Amino acid sequence: MYITKRTTLIFATVYVTLIVQETVATSPNIISRSEWGARAPKSRAPNLKLKPAPYVLIHHSTGSGCETQALCQLKVRQFQNEHMNTKGWSDIGYNFLVGEDGNVYEGRGWGKQGAHSIPFNKKSIGICIIGDYRKRTPNAMAVQAVANLIAQGVQNGEIKSDYKLLGHRQTWPTICPGDSLYTMIKSWPHWSERE
Repeated sequence: MYITKRTTLIFATVYVTLIVQETVATSPNIISRSEWGARAPKSRAPNLKLKPAPYVLIHHSTGSGCETQALCQLKVRQFQNEHMNTKGWSDIGYNFLVGEDGNVYEGRGWGKQGAHSIPFNKKSIGICIIGDYRKRTPNAMAVQAVANLIAQGVQNGEIKSDYKLLGHRQTWPTICPGDSLYTMIKSWPHWSERE
C-alpha cells in the first residue's frame, strides 16, 4: 500500500481531531508567570464581566512556533514586551498561550479580561497557540494542551459548560487563527458558527 503525503496529513488531522473530542480529565501543565519570567503588569487586569466565561477564543501568534519550554518561554516574554511596549497594553493580551512543547503558559490567567479581541475581552478566555497556522495545524501535544486547559476551566467554574468556541476571525476582521487552524477548530466540541 502506498501512503501519500496527503493521506498522511489526513491521518494526522483525524488523529488530532479525535484527541480534542475525548473527554479530558488530565490537568494541563501550566507554566506560571513567575516561571516564564513575566514582567509585572502596568496595571491590574479587571475581572471578566461574565463569569464563568461564555466564550473561548482561539488565536495564533504568527511567526515561528516553539517545541521546547526554553524557546516557548522566550517567545511568551517577547509577546509580553511587544504588547506592553509597542501596543501600549497593560500586560500580555492573552489569558493563556500554548506551545508545541505541550505546555500552557499563563498570561492574564483565569477570570481576567484580556486584550485579544475588543468586543469579546470582557466575556471570553483568549487562548493563543504559538506559531503560524495559515498552512499547517498545531502538533498533537499543543492541541491536547488546549483541550486539557478548556476542560480544566469548565471543571473549575471558569468557563461555562455550554461555552461557545470561536476563532478570532469570527469576532474581529483578521486572518487569525490562520486558515488551517480555523478549519481544524470547526471540528472541535462547542465550535459555534455564530457568536
